[in-house]
Amino acid sequence: MALILITTVLIFIRVVSFIVLVDVILSYFMSPYNSIRAFLDRLVEPLLTPIRRVVPPIAGLDFSPLVLIILLQIIESLIAQL
Repeated sequence: MALILITTVLIFIRVVSFIVLVDVILSYFMSPYNSIRAFLDRLVEPLLTPIRRVVPPIAGLDFSPLVLIILLQIIESLIAQL
């Protein structure tokens, strides 16, 4: 039972990481008013907002998605060791 739970959490973390990556890439090509982009932003923004409070933009660049992906990878590696 625990293995199923751990596997589910690991898959969820990978899916969230992928969604963050896709959102970042689409932010360069799509208007923020595009329905796909707006949907992804609604999914990702609650995760990025607390990070943006701690890590402000540096030279106009927002590093919060990178920080989020790194944090997710750390959590994934800690869970994988269980």
